[in-house]
Amino acid sequence: MKIGEAARASGVSAKTIRYYESIGLIPRASRSESGYRSFVQMDIDTLRFVQRARSLGFSVKDVARLLDLWRDRSRVSSAVKTLATEQLGEIDRKIDELRSMRDTLEHLAEQCHGDQRPDCPILDGIAGDRR
Repeated sequence: MKIGEAARASGVSAKTIRYYESIGLIPRASRSESGYRSFVQMDIDTLRFVQRARSLGFSVKDVARLLDLWRDRSRVSSAVKTLATEQLGEIDRKIDELRSMRDTLEHLAEQCHGDQRPDCPILDGIAGDRR
């Protein structure tokens, strides 16, 4: 199948497929005599794997490590679990950061009267004013 069909079948855009090829995350697709990329089911399975791993927040570097483990039938599951546990820690860090951002913004919004006055504690807070 051509790249457009592979994109539809995998849920990964054609542009992203070309990018993943260019950085070596996935192998370059074989080419037809006319020069079109040609994808087989294993390529689609790989793209779906990459898509799912990326949707779980794994970096491209970690996706490459996961792909290596996925392809290695003699792998040890502890290596996979280590990557997953590290990713959980990263997600928890991001959640904490988002909660902090939310708390700060909520505090600033509570300080704002939201009326016709020009005073705006939200803008002052973003500017770092200590009024």
